[in-house]
Amino acid sequence: MSCGCKTSGDSAHSCGPKKTANGCENVNTCGNSYKLSVFDWLSNINNPAPNRCDFVEVRFKNDRKSFYKNINNIPLHIGSVVTVESSPGHDVGVVSLTGELVKIQMKKKRFSEESTLKIYRQANQKDLEVWQEARKKEDTIKIEARKIAHRIGLEMKITDVEYQGDASKVTFFYTAENRVDFRQLIKEYAGAFRTKIDMKQIGFRQEAAKVGGIGSCGRELCCSTWLTDFRSVNTNVARYQQLSINPQKLAGQCGKLKCCLNYELDSYLDALSHFPSSSTTLDTEKGRAFCIKIDVFKKKMWFAYVDSSMAWYDFDIDLIKKLIAKNKRGEKTLPLEELKQPDIPLASIDLIQENNVDRFEKKNRGNNRNRNQNSRPNNNQNGPNQGQKRNQNRPERQDRPERSERNEKTERPQRQANPNDNSAGHPRQQKSQQAKPQMEKAEIVTGPDAEKKPATQNKKKFKKKFPPKKDNNA
Repeated sequence: MSCGCKTSGDSAHSCGPKKTANGCENVNTCGNSYKLSVFDWLSNINNPAPNRCDFVEVRFKNDRKSFYKNINNIPLHIGSVVTVESSPGHDVGVVSLTGELVKIQMKKKRFSEESTLKIYRQANQKDLEVWQEARKKEDTIKIEARKIAHRIGLEMKITDVEYQGDASKVTFFYTAENRVDFRQLIKEYAGAFRTKIDMKQIGFRQEAAKVGGIGSCGRELCCSTWLTDFRSVNTNVARYQQLSINPQKLAGQCGKLKCCLNYELDSYLDALSHFPSSSTTLDTEKGRAFCIKIDVFKKKMWFAYVDSSMAWYDFDIDLIKKLIAKNKRGEKTLPLEELKQPDIPLASIDLIQENNVDRFEKKNRGNNRNRNQNSRPNNNQNGPNQGQKRNQNRPERQDRPERSERNEKTERPQRQANPNDNSAGHPRQQKSQQAKPQMEKAEIVTGPDAEKKPATQNKKKFKKKFPPKKDNNA
């Protein structure tokens, strides 16, 4: 059961179990998401029963809509699938708008209430099956119709094909620059498709609205989503907005000028009303100057001399108005070089500091300096006289031994190999050497397992560092 989610009205969509015969229960999100949807801002207002609107807006494939009268007072809401009157037969569509807002839309589009057709019923299962089967044939028929038109040699393009709900009529939408003779084409179509043929010519903008696409702004085309009335766009709109007249940039998907050029035109015209005319000329002491450029946002005008137009000078529009008034009094203004005030560069502060590449390195350098300063020893921590005391205890160069004595010091480990010679070596080393053999003796004599442990174990234990002392009593 279709609920109007897709632009083509096909039933292949993900509505879930909320899809019923009356339409989709989630009306605000699902039933209103199709192309050219309308927001019913009067849905919460309860009108009295005598003044209730009996007209309903029904949507068909793509952007085709029409108004129908609910003569049987069927309870309908947005997304309901209904069977409506058509000629010949009947058609199937989806309700797109109900309530008092339908009257406003009918008045806006100048739709006559007398010519409105009626709604038969809500679509039953048989109507939906015939409708969906007919919709599945549209793509293949469109390709076949293009081949037939190309074989006949007609300068036209079949844009879209739409079947009626009961499959009794098929409508071909085409675009062509010149008049096309359809006498032979309709015979070929009637023989190939075995149904009633209807041909409708549309413009290139209507073609873009039916086909859809993505614009240069990155969004879906306005004509296929919300834009219903196409206003004329000319090149003067681009000139008012100071745009370059480049057809490739100003043209949209349809090949015509973009509709969005009209959106900001009123704002530009309002801003340009405060500017002097672009054909303004200034009489200076150096010669005549003409306007060469206008900046609407900065409210500035660029002028250049007629003789040398390479140098441009920009001025505010307030100053230009004063110069024009001075020329009207018959006085010549100063040269443009003297009138031009030097631009004072504004000192910009980068709060985020994203433009500074070395912002991380500077922080690390400062931290490294602080670490180095903290890691250095401070000689004055224990007092101011502590460094002097250390220097007094140090021997002078004269008291130091000569090289020969230094060489003797290198031989000390060999002399210390004899345990009985205690004359050489540092006093600390002597004390340590004397203490270790005493500990060995204590372990050998006083240990509880002295008899079990052989003396060779002690030799192996102290062989690497200090050789054992000979004991005559052992």
